Amino acid sequence: MEMNEILDNLPRHLMSLVIDQPYNEYTPQDQALWRYVMRQNVRYLGKVAHGAYLDGLQKTGISLETIPSMDGMNRILREIGWGAVAVDGFVPPAAFMAFQAYKVLVIAADIRPINQIGYTPAPDIIHEAAGHAPIIADPEYASFLQRFGEIGAKAFLSPQDYALYEAIRHLSIIKADPYSGQDAIRQAEQQLNEISRNMGDPSELARIRNLHWWTVEYGLIGEPDNPKIYGAGLLSSIEESYLCLQPSVKKIPLTIDAANYNYDITEPQPQLFVTPDFETLNRVLDEFTETLALRRGGLYGIRQAIWSANTATCVFSSGLEVSGTVTEVMERNGVPVYLKTTGPSNLNFDGKELPGHDKGYHAHGFGSPVGRVKNLSVALEDFSEEELDQIGLTAGEAVNLEFESGVIVNGTLKDILICNGRAVVISFTGCLVTWEGKILFDPLWGTYDMAVGKCIISVFSGPADPEAFGLSYPAPVEKTHKIHHSEEAKKLHSLYQQVRDIREENCSFALLPSVWIELKNHHPGDWLCALEILELLKAKKIDDNLAQEITLFLLEKRSEGKSMAKLIDDGFACL
Repeated sequence: MEMNEILDNLPRHLMSLVIDQPYNEYTPQDQALWRYVMRQNVRYLGKVAHGAYLDGLQKTGISLETIPSMDGMNRILREIGWGAVAVDGFVPPAAFMAFQAYKVLVIAADIRPINQIGYTPAPDIIHEAAGHAPIIADPEYASFLQRFGEIGAKAFLSPQDYALYEAIRHLSIIKADPYSGQDAIRQAEQQLNEISRNMGDPSELARIRNLHWWTVEYGLIGEPDNPKIYGAGLLSSIEESYLCLQPSVKKIPLTIDAANYNYDITEPQPQLFVTPDFETLNRVLDEFTETLALRRGGLYGIRQAIWSANTATCVFSSGLEVSGTVTEVMERNGVPVYLKTTGPSNLNFDGKELPGHDKGYHAHGFGSPVGRVKNLSVALEDFSEEELDQIGLTAGEAVNLEFESGVIVNGTLKDILICNGRAVVISFTGCLVTWEGKILFDPLWGTYDMAVGKCIISVFSGPADPEAFGLSYPAPVEKTHKIHHSEEAKKLHSLYQQVRDIREENCSFALLPSVWIELKNHHPGDWLCALEILELLKAKKIDDNLAQEITLFLLEKRSEGKSMAKLIDDGFACL
């Protein structure tokens, strides 16, 4: 994979999800499918998409003729400050957001099967490269997308969220495999429905995922009665880009209420949200962020961390960041007075682990009071080093700190850790910590490290320093299916390749009749290769009789249903 400056900055815990793009596995039919969709996009989306889309196609250098390679995309994306990596289908939601925060597009390496050319529930290279990449060429939108990733990566998820992600991933894998049986699809749908019905209260991540869906993926822009398309899911679906603008789809002005609307990846959406401009996207995101533990902190934030049962970070007002699995909070009148983590934890400042306070040192957890010290008019973190010494906080001296909450810390001061001129950790030996008669730390347990901070200003999902903490996103156990094509399919693909070679080399047009005969006699269910042959005949103004025969064949195919009729009519429109 060709790297650029953006990819060079990707942390190791995200690189574990990156795969090599299996470019040689794309079939000639896959290439024709890409070409059909992209030609339709330019023809139709030029009229209904936000102006940034077609501009972005040019700026990102995405070809209408061939499936893009990651190397080629990264050479172009470098110019707009972004990068791209190939991944295997859906990645964990928090990881997806983290990639976005690092200005990296995750591009599912697979391409949809031809029977899902109009819409697929699985992420694929059409969705990512033809949907997401062009629109990020707009600087205002790109800034919004990055900020969304930064915020989304810190939103709390519930234990049920990961089960839902795995069920969605499994269903998308099954449905993207053209050889999956109906029983397997029904079973995967039932599993997803069962999990969806038992999710409980929506987590922060569930709500921000909804907001992401109704903006980044399925967003409309402009006036509700005459909107344009900017969402990548719509831009990459030739079926939904048409359906979404029909009167039957309700258009709702965008507010943070969109976060309360769930979605179904397997069906067209019954309503969509319309933002007047990209600036409003940022305003709505800011308003939504104020509802998250990231901004609210306090008891709410700590309880979110406990509920998530996963690694979280509590930020004290001193700037100290405590990362670990938060398991307990003691509170009085709705205010936290003491918090505890269980298992390996670490202490950080400004996103970097503090020396001597790694997971090995805090292997069994961390606990500390939160709040002001009684009879002190100024919070401890606001004292200078000299002032701390003046109030009796001197190394080697016995100290008795009584907090306004009633927590008492009694021990011999070992040292005070200062960061950016503020005390963030005070360490004691022989220390006894109590609250309401309960022992919170016993002198026999060793050194007591006390966090400094009058309150918890922020709580977010994940560690403050992912690399030092050892955060990892293991590659998904269930892989997208490697498609093993039948001999019949391979013969069909060879016909697609012949047509492609004739078009690209601009010669050997006399071979087209024999290709058509082979296609008609042995692959009568195919329509796209027939359309490509017809395109060449008309472009070169040759063999009108053959062109008429293929036209009649395609007109007969229209009777197979509305979807097929639209595909063929749209194909005719590009001839």
